[in-house]
Amino acid sequence: MTLSASQLKFLEAEIRTRCDAVAAELRDKVARAREESYAALAGRSADSGDLSLAALIAELGNADVDRQLAGLRELEDALQRVAEGRYGVCADCGADIAYERLRVQPGAMRCLACQGLRDHTHAHPTRARL
Repeated sequence: MTLSASQLKFLEAEIRTRCDAVAAELRDKVARAREESYAALAGRSADSGDLSLAALIAELGNADVDRQLAGLRELEDALQRVAEGRYGVCADCGADIAYERLRVQPGAMRCLACQGLRDHTHAHPTRARL
């Protein structure tokens, strides 16, 4: 089932709203990160445990920002697909992506079947085996 004009309009508005929210959250996190120094996280007389904890907090913050940036890029790519008339079409098989899926995951670029196959295929990094 192809998306109706009203469905497409609703989803485009949802994508823009989510983009704005993620961008605002990222700006806040960057501003907080500039205010908090690594030394402040570790404390004045930091021992190795304090330094490790400060490093962990900094890494978790970076990982969260990376995850949010990836989500923002996904949403921006979805807006590009809307503009090009490709939104709602699976990038792998060319089938329509269900409206219900797009409501939950507006940046989705694969139908549920293809996404499941991709998740299963790429779920675990390959490991050398004997």
